[in-house]
Amino acid sequence: MTEVFLIRHAINDWVKTGRLAGWTPGVHLSSDGRTQAAALGAHLARARLSAIYASPLERTMETAEAIAAHYPALSVQPLAELGEVRFGDWEGARLKKLQRQALWQAVQLYPSRVQFPNGETFRQAQVRAVDAIERLVGRHAGQRIAVVSHSDIIKLVVTYYLGAPLDAFQRVEISPASLSILWLAHSRPIIVRLNDTSFLPDRPPARAPHPWWRRILAGLLGQR
Repeated sequence: MTEVFLIRHAINDWVKTGRLAGWTPGVHLSSDGRTQAAALGAHLARARLSAIYASPLERTMETAEAIAAHYPALSVQPLAELGEVRFGDWEGARLKKLQRQALWQAVQLYPSRVQFPNGETFRQAQVRAVDAIERLVGRHAGQRIAVVSHSDIIKLVVTYYLGAPLDAFQRVEISPASLSILWLAHSRPIIVRLNDTSFLPDRPPARAPHPWWRRILAGLLGQR
C-alpha cells in the first residue's frame, strides 16, 4: 500500500485581489500563507515521508518547501501534471466578471462539459492528475509520500478515487494548507482523511450574523 498525503498550498497573495490565478507566474504565499505552511510543516515533521512532490507553481513549491525543511534528506520534486487547471483566457481575470458569464454556471453545475477558452477541460485535468498519482504509487510502493497541489486538482483526484462522477467534484471542500490522505493498494482505494486543517493556527472569529429580520429584508431587496 502507498499512502498519499494530498496537500493544498497555503493562502497566496492573490486571495485579496479577487482574480483567478491559475498558472499566472509570480503568485506567492501571503504572510498568513507562510504561517500556515510553517504549521503544516511542523505537523508533518514526524510523518516519515519518503518523497515530496509539488505542482511547479510558486505557491505550491513554497508550501512544499516548508514541509521539506523538516526532511534534510529530501528535496521537493516539481511535477507539472500536478499543476493547476489550465483556465486559458480566464487566468488573471476578475472573478466578479467571470461570474457573469454563462460558462460560470456550467463550471458550478455541469463541470464535466466545461472547456475553458484556450484552456483545458476538467476531464483532461482529472486524467493527468490521476495518472500522475498512479505513476507515483508505482514508484513508491509501500511508502508514504506528500503531493502538494491545488484545490480543484485535489477535488478531482478525491472524486475519482471515491468512484463519484466528475460532476460531483464541486461538492468536495479542500481548504488552504489542508491535508487529505489516500491509501492506494491492489484493492479498493480508501480515503482516510479529508480536508484536515486541525493543525493550523486558529482563524479570527467570524463576524456576528445580522439579526434574522435584517437577513430577510436584505433578501427581499436583493442585497444578499
